[in-house]
Order: sequence, then structure tokens, then C-alpha cells
Amino acid sequence: MKSIAFSPCPNDTFIFHDLVHGRVPGFDTLDVTYADIDKTNNWAYEKSGPDVMKISFAALPYALPHYQLLQCGGALGRGCGPLVLTKEPADSLSLSGKKVAVPSERSTAFMLFKLWQKQHTSGPAAETIVMPFDEIMPAVQEGRVDAGLVIHEARFTYQNYGLHCLTDLGEWWEEDTGTPIPLGVIIAAPGVDTEKLAAGIRTSLAQAWADPGRSRAYVMEHAQEMSEDVAQSHIDLYVNEFSMALGSTGRAAVESLLKRAAEEGLVPEIDWDKAWQKKTALENHDS
Repeated sequence: MKSIAFSPCPNDTFIFHDLVHGRVPGFDTLDVTYADIDKTNNWAYEKSGPDVMKISFAALPYALPHYQLLQCGGALGRGCGPLVLTKEPADSLSLSGKKVAVPSERSTAFMLFKLWQKQHTSGPAAETIVMPFDEIMPAVQEGRVDAGLVIHEARFTYQNYGLHCLTDLGEWWEEDTGTPIPLGVIIAAPGVDTEKLAAGIRTSLAQAWADPGRSRAYVMEHAQEMSEDVAQSHIDLYVNEFSMALGSTGRAAVESLLKRAAEEGLVPEIDWDKAWQKKTALENHDS
């Protein structure tokens, strides 16, 4: 393993700080690329990009034939789902025929939105417009779109734009299924020693939890001008026990989401026995 790509978001920089700064034995010369998950999703589709990447769980069905799945270092949790925002308070949950800005059509957020729409829309589906996630809230505020699908730190800042939450897709998913929300996952190209990589990620994360201040400057350097309080809220929300190991609860959540998406024709079916058969050190840390 010579290269790795993950987002500049606080949860990723917090987890990987020690790994990419030579503080974990065996990982002294990593080439790091900071890329939005939409870009790494495309690299996974194209079978290109760095040896190790953080991608969306929604892209996993397309990546698995060519990459190995790691059961650590990703993002999965409760109370951390995407939001659908509107300019004015909405009495109806239907977005039939409306224009909705989304950050990607290959993301877990978009997959959740499509599944939610099927439950709440009887007429024509919403028209989706892809735009960078940092442009979505201004577009809703200015009335250029009827609604916006937002992720990440927008959960903590959308009120600053005077916007209203039409629905919390995370709350909907958890109420509908009882499982946490699978958001991002680490994949590795053939030939990568996943046992070593998993142990390295676990060590990096454990050290970050033990000394949170050590990564703060690095986190804020890449935090895209968000405040330190918002960055910390981001870490608290997205870095949890599932970042250390999916465990049985996490694996059940992933299967629930992607099986349901496959039934709706949104993604190809996955051979789950094959997907989970490549063991990593972290699978012993079940939950």
C-alpha cells in the first residue's frame, strides 16, 4: 500500500491523522489525496485512484468485484443521516415534481432519498440536480431549487441560512428499519495487506481518541473554514464504535440498506457471503 484517499472532513482527518503522519509503525511513506467522496466513488467505478479509498456504501456494489472491503475506518451511526431542506416550512412531505439539489447521485444520501421518495411520493419523482454540497444551501435559500439534500456539517449550520428541515432521512431510516445508517466505507485494491491496514487504522483511531488534541491542527487545516466547535461536533457524530469495527450490528445495517436498494433496482445485488469472507483483524471486535 502506497497511497490513500479520504475526504478532508473532520471525521476522516481525525481517524487517519496518526496513520498518515508516521505515528503508526509500517505506514511511514503514504501518499495522501484529499478528495470528496463523489470523486472517490467515481474512481471506484473506474477502477482507478489510490490503493485505499473511502467511498460511499452506495458505491460498494460496483466496487466489490474489484476491491476488498474493510470493516473499519468508515462512517456508520445513529442520528447522523442526511437532511432534506426547504426555504419555507413545508406542510407536506411530498416532493413530487419538485427540483431537488443533491451532492451526488452515487452517494448513500441519494440512495436514502430515493428509498424515502418511494414511500412518500405517489406522483412523479422529484427532479434532482447535482451540485457541490457547499452550494446546495445557498441554492435553496435563493429559491433556485425547491429543496436540497445535505450532508456532513450542514446538519449543524442550515439554520444559519434560514432553512427548514423537511425530513431527517436518518431518523426515517432508523424508525423504518431499526438499524444504524451506513454512510462511508474503506476499500482496498487487490494486493493490499488488509490485515496490516485494518490494524493500522485501529491503532490510529485508538491513539486519536487517547489524545484528541494532537490531531486538532491537522483537522482544522482541512476543515473548509468551519468553526472548531462545528468540527468537533462533526467528529463526535461520525466517529464511533463502528469506525473501529462494523461488528454484527454494522454488517446487518449494511446488508439491510443495500439489499433494499437492490430490490428497488437502484444497485446490483451483492453476494454477501463472498463480500464478508475476506477477514480483517477488526472482525474479532464484534458488536
